[in-house]
Amino acid sequence: MFDVAKAREDFPILHREVNGRPLVYLDSAASAQKPRAVIAAMTHAMENSYANVHRGLHALANETTEAYEKARENVRVLINAASASEVVFTKGTTEAINLVASSLGQSLGAGDEVVLSVMEHHANIVPWHMLRERRGVEVKFIPVTDVGELDLVAYRNLLGPRTRMVAVSHMSNVLGTVNPIAEIVRDAHAVGALALVDGAQAVVHGRVDVQALDADFYAFSGHKLYGPTGVGVLYGKADRLASLPPYQGGGEMISRVTLDAVTYADPPHRFEAGTPPILEAIGLSAAIEWLSALDRDAIAAHERSLYDRIKAGLNGANWIHEIGRAPGKGAIFSFTMEGAHAHDIAQILDRYGVAVRAGTHCAEPLLDRFGVTSSARASFALYNTLEEADSLVEALHKTRTFFS
Repeated sequence: MFDVAKAREDFPILHREVNGRPLVYLDSAASAQKPRAVIAAMTHAMENSYANVHRGLHALANETTEAYEKARENVRVLINAASASEVVFTKGTTEAINLVASSLGQSLGAGDEVVLSVMEHHANIVPWHMLRERRGVEVKFIPVTDVGELDLVAYRNLLGPRTRMVAVSHMSNVLGTVNPIAEIVRDAHAVGALALVDGAQAVVHGRVDVQALDADFYAFSGHKLYGPTGVGVLYGKADRLASLPPYQGGGEMISRVTLDAVTYADPPHRFEAGTPPILEAIGLSAAIEWLSALDRDAIAAHERSLYDRIKAGLNGANWIHEIGRAPGKGAIFSFTMEGAHAHDIAQILDRYGVAVRAGTHCAEPLLDRFGVTSSARASFALYNTLEEADSLVEALHKTRTFFS
């Protein structure tokens, strides 16, 4: 049994008020709040042992380098990578995907195909469109069904001898749909294509085993995983990373520089040019250790109970229209309200201390698919309670009176 009350004690911000009401934070899919362990780890590093990593021989540099590389190992354990050298630190999921698209794109050209899905975040659409604009690469999209699942029959029909990359989300940030990644990767590999997975949501809400998934690349962000902003991860199979040219040039990513030539470092340092996100990686490391000490299966069950509570509380409310009803979906509730714009919904809910996201959620093609220009989204985390779910339902009923 997951003790949500005990977990909430670790989050100082959850005890504040908004507009004179207790904060009900339901925007964790955008960015999760931070436990004290993360705050303390970063503060300790800044106050006691901060220096740049890898380049120094003094005590502070050694201590900071050790903490930074410990973070890499903690990530390896979290996602079950075969080696810590398969873990590249980036600024976030967006940069991780851009890294792969930019580096791989140097070998792609007209006629080569990239397969995405309609449910992708813009971070997994725009970099590939840039290749379309600059290299003539063709971008194809897997359709989404009415309930919010990928059409896997259509997906297989999109694959062919010119498919070079399949890039899909593990869990939709709008629908909450959890995609069958192992199956998608297997089909991509069957035609000789690589597979990249946007795991920004999935790594938060469930166990991820990159070796079992067999994905060539897997990306996620620290700030959604209860860690700080400014740090993310690109996992890549060792041979795949070794085959990629550098994404950026500068210090650390080189083996030797002369006036006539440059030789590059081996992964992961080949892709970490300049001073990396040192403090942020230390914070992410603390977040992983904190989360790993909890029962992930019990957390998943708790988060599902929150979603179920919302659904039960809104049963019969035909003025609310949920977007995405895939079986086994994650604890994300995206919706529209008759006669109300999503931005108005969010602003009124804020009066009652309830924080939700409103807009396109960086997924315009997906909202177009469902015939809406914006939606409101309540996204749950391990620190949310059944009482907070009830607060959302109550606030939605009050919000409805403004538009009825």
